[in-house]
Amino acid sequence: MKSRADHSTYSLKPEGKSMHGRIVGELGLAIVAGEFQPGDKLPTESVLLERYEISRPVLREAVRVLVAKGLVVSKQRAGALVRPRNEWHLLDPDVLYWLIQAKPQREFVQTLLEVRRIFEPAAAALAASKATEPQLQAIEQAFEGMAAATTTEELLEPDLAFHRRIAEATGNDLLAYIGNMLSLALRESIILSSQLPNTHALSLPRHKAILTALQNRDPLGARQATLVQLEETSDDLSTILASNGSVNLA
Repeated sequence: MKSRADHSTYSLKPEGKSMHGRIVGELGLAIVAGEFQPGDKLPTESVLLERYEISRPVLREAVRVLVAKGLVVSKQRAGALVRPRNEWHLLDPDVLYWLIQAKPQREFVQTLLEVRRIFEPAAAALAASKATEPQLQAIEQAFEGMAAATTTEELLEPDLAFHRRIAEATGNDLLAYIGNMLSLALRESIILSSQLPNTHALSLPRHKAILTALQNRDPLGARQATLVQLEETSDDLSTILASNGSVNLA
């Protein structure tokens, strides 16, 4: 069975990756994984310069990237200090990827399901009342792509597009942004749930119910259909994680 890292949108840092990228990736993952706690100092410049054999400008640029992602604050004479978790930019694609890598699988899935239960039903209800005809057609096209898929690889992009386009159809730019940023985590969930036989065939009618409610301009129906889909997804993931020795999500 492949790990989450094997399937991730962001592969582990490849050979030949710039030292700047390597430093950002290694320090970012270490922070998110808890190797450095909020308030801790990162290793000093002299330590990092020796460890990575780089110039001071390259190191400082890497630290600036971590600052921009909300992970550290750089203070004169104090160095780079890890910021509290509630100040991290968790929807930044890199930070979200590090979070996926750092969390135990069951904890990651639980976190994602909690967010989806809050976000997706409300977004679907709003989209049912605000979506334009071209947006509804785009959601339908994504569903047709799901229906035509015969492998997990073929399913991924249309399934992600289905959920992303619903968020876009709310007419709210911030909700559309959140939906887009959640795609990386949702990809991991789809890959995991696809380990069960017949999951794809069973999920299609549930997605179809969401689409039908949207087309009928039925906010309550869209909300309820989305909740049903999420509960079934939770059951599927619980089954998979239980087989891997993890506890139930219910």
